[in-house]
Amino acid sequence: METYDLAELVIAQAPQSWSLAFSSAKLMIIKDHGTLQWFIDIDGVVDVELLHNFALSDHIGIEMRAIAIGGLQLEGKGHFHPNPQHNAAAIRGDGPLEGYAL
Repeated sequence: METYDLAELVIAQAPQSWSLAFSSAKLMIIKDHGTLQWFIDIDGVVDVELLHNFALSDHIGIEMRAIAIGGLQLEGKGHFHPNPQHNAAAIRGDGPLEGYAL
């Protein structure tokens, strides 16, 4: 498993997008026999209203753009799983992670 600390993270559900302010966000990439799974854990999310809105919604599919510390730029689609009680969230990747080479 590879991990990357993120410096920036933007999520979008057309036509809206949100630049998330957070205390820490970590991208985890698992490669297994030529397949790739990815996840992002986000702590200290400042936008509590956004977390609550996603918690009440059945539509959690998002597009995300991220910049890792060190400059690696990544894009992908996933599902946004909020945890309003802990000002946290997770993104479960759904498909390829553009900008990352297998």
